[in-house]
Amino acid sequence: MAENFDVVVIGSGPGGYSAAIRCAQKGAAVALIEKSHIGGTCLNCGCIPSKSLLASAHVLLSAKHASLMGIDIPSASPNWLKIQQRKDAIVAGFRKGLAGLVRANKIKIFNGTGTATAPGQITVRTDAGQTHLAAKNIILATGSKPIEIPAFSFDGNTIISSKEALELDSIPQSMLIVGGGVIGCELACVYSAVGTKVTIVEALDRLLPNEDKWVGQLLEREFKKAGIDVLTSWQVTSVDTSAGPAKVSIGDSQAIEAEKVLVSVGRKAICDSETINALGLKTKNSVIVVNDKLQTNVAGVYAIGDAVGTTYLAHGAFAEAEVAAENAIGGNAKIADYSLIPRAVYTFPEVASVGKNQQQCENEGIDVEVGRAFFKANGRSVGHNETVGEIRVIREKAGDKILGVTMVGAAVTELAVAARALIGSSEKITEVSFPHPTVSEVLKEAWEDAFGISLHTPPKA
Repeated sequence: MAENFDVVVIGSGPGGYSAAIRCAQKGAAVALIEKSHIGGTCLNCGCIPSKSLLASAHVLLSAKHASLMGIDIPSASPNWLKIQQRKDAIVAGFRKGLAGLVRANKIKIFNGTGTATAPGQITVRTDAGQTHLAAKNIILATGSKPIEIPAFSFDGNTIISSKEALELDSIPQSMLIVGGGVIGCELACVYSAVGTKVTIVEALDRLLPNEDKWVGQLLEREFKKAGIDVLTSWQVTSVDTSAGPAKVSIGDSQAIEAEKVLVSVGRKAICDSETINALGLKTKNSVIVVNDKLQTNVAGVYAIGDAVGTTYLAHGAFAEAEVAAENAIGGNAKIADYSLIPRAVYTFPEVASVGKNQQQCENEGIDVEVGRAFFKANGRSVGHNETVGEIRVIREKAGDKILGVTMVGAAVTELAVAARALIGSSEKITEVSFPHPTVSEVLKEAWEDAFGISLHTPPKA
């Protein structure tokens, strides 16, 4: 006999648990199915543990450079065991808190593998047996996994994914990272800070290839200062792990030895084939196809997060969860413009952007003015010795509206929501007051410069 629910959510990552809570808040009877740990990739082997390691790395670098601030610290070295223990404690704490939050919303949690066997019918499988659920609506939030390169597949020891990279029991002497995207660059910062010799190999012509070219070039410059070798426009052709350190072949002409090889070339949606076939769901390029209401081609079935391959961002999944939850209980919500979901990279320095970048505007034939401002000219940034980077604000000349903001610098991810508030705005910048001295004033200067009225930027030629 099946247990009945208004909504059954499969997957408890950011999209899944938030969709479940939102439905429950609106009075629906909700079940949440999770095959592993609650919180999904983000909490357990993604956002949260990686930011914990990055925080430790940041403190270590700050201690090493304290003399520049007039502070003498005799020595600073990483205690990797304590760093990992702290990370694990943070994850465990959030995991416990999230489970309590879900239950407090009267959501029933099922631990096991959830599979939709027919419209409105779900089976939860565990080693102990099966449980059958019935639902008026199903929300698929099944997440993603690291992309594996067949020529040198993961072995979990020498050739590793981001999951293993977050759990290493010792600091490797050397690491070669295949892929200069978000995950590869963030983990390069972690391991370089604690003493690993890091090399990044990126097939395209710059790091973070989804951002404007100047962003990747600036980041590469800072990485090289930190001792990270960056090889762009190169491909790893093979990895030999037969004897000692891995021997990594780059193109046809060179080879590099590394204790660890981190393959970080993106993530791939997890779409359960049994569910896909049983429901007759439409897929394209290995992701579930949805409309702007997050509806699949099957009535009463929604899909969100990495399973639909739109943003591969936790906060992107949060946004989609809001829409799917509203519609699953009879609403009529639609997803907002995806370009308005900020993009954040927690490297040293950080990168954040929202809206269109300059290259996109050029590709679309939009005539724009780009305002620029630099952290080296900001009082608080100089006081904190965090002067690397700049902010660019893109203004559409025809309508004076702000189309996009791209930022590189210390803690710019915290400015992303302020930048988001500018998108589409034609409000007079002179009427908006920024507190002084704050780092946020760099955003103000770039905004003013986009209109040619920056107080602290020399007149343009």
